[in-house]
Amino acid sequence: MNERIELENEFENRELKMPSRNHSFVMGSLTGLLFNDKRFTVMPELSLDTSQTDLSQFNLKAKDELIPDISLYSDKVGLGAPADELKMKDMPLLVIEILSPRQSLNDIFAKFQAYFALGIKSCWLVIPAIKSITIYPQPDQSKTFGTNDSEIIDEVMDIRLPIQQIFGK
Repeated sequence: MNERIELENEFENRELKMPSRNHSFVMGSLTGLLFNDKRFTVMPELSLDTSQTDLSQFNLKAKDELIPDISLYSDKVGLGAPADELKMKDMPLLVIEILSPRQSLNDIFAKFQAYFALGIKSCWLVIPAIKSITIYPQPDQSKTFGTNDSEIIDEVMDIRLPIQQIFGK
């Protein structure tokens, strides 16, 4: 019975997220740009194991995992090991959430609170519809970049990316 409820919740969460064309394009662009930075390992749609932390205070639908659109690690995080992992116990340094048409900002902000509680150092909110990226180095601090900017700058992670290459010409 519990397994069925978990499957229904997983289906509901995926239904809400439903990536769109713009979501997919921006995710591919960011993944490609970040992949070129050899300091990091880029992991799209990676399940993070949150079962060791009580996240109930953040009112998330997910109980024991969170799946950011993009996770960024500082090393190879066990790549090439014979056994795969379904849920990463090691938390990334940076997570990126790309707003899809069926998601609410409140849902993403709740996830950001949880990410910071898990020790993640930086969170990015990407909104394709208005071509903006807001970088959160802490839950209560942010800086927004848009198409009037030439690049986005994450000072915590020492990352600089050309904004036109993220959203296209």
